[in-house]
Amino acid sequence: MRKCNAVLGMGITALFVVHCIAGTFQLSGIIPGGDILMKAMAYIMMGLIAIHVTIGLILTAVSVRTGMASGVFYLRENRLFWTRRLSGFALMFFIADHLLIFINKNGTALRLHFFGGASLVMSLLLTAALLIHVLTCVRPALIGFGFEGRKGRAADLAFVLTIVLLLGGVSFFIYYLRWL
Repeated sequence: MRKCNAVLGMGITALFVVHCIAGTFQLSGIIPGGDILMKAMAYIMMGLIAIHVTIGLILTAVSVRTGMASGVFYLRENRLFWTRRLSGFALMFFIADHLLIFINKNGTALRLHFFGGASLVMSLLLTAALLIHVLTCVRPALIGFGFEGRKGRAADLAFVLTIVLLLGGVSFFIYYLRWL
């Protein structure tokens, strides 16, 4: 199940990078929005995220049951595990908010609503939660794929994803300025 979750995580990461780069160009006004392919990729990514969350919840339940059975949770030793879980929980909230920015009141159209200060803060918190989640999950995902002794690969992947996330955060800010 962990290997399947690692594969899902890498698939989500690949789709996310495309989504983030295209969204950055759209929010910055470089390319127009409303592409049907981008919408389809966003729906596929949401489906993969739903499966990823389900597996994460199952693995968390197993860990909590094991901790309850033994009477010891080792919270300090498992802080990265719990950081991944908490950042993932925060991501569910922020992704839902990110989706609500685009849904029309009648629930049919995917158009961006007014992007004010609250939207900017929530979008930047989404970016921060993604950054925490990605940075804590890169190494275990690579280990799941058999890249155990390659710390350099984890650092390289984390660096690239951090740059993509920073560009996404900057584009949210640029888009906010365009609404002023």
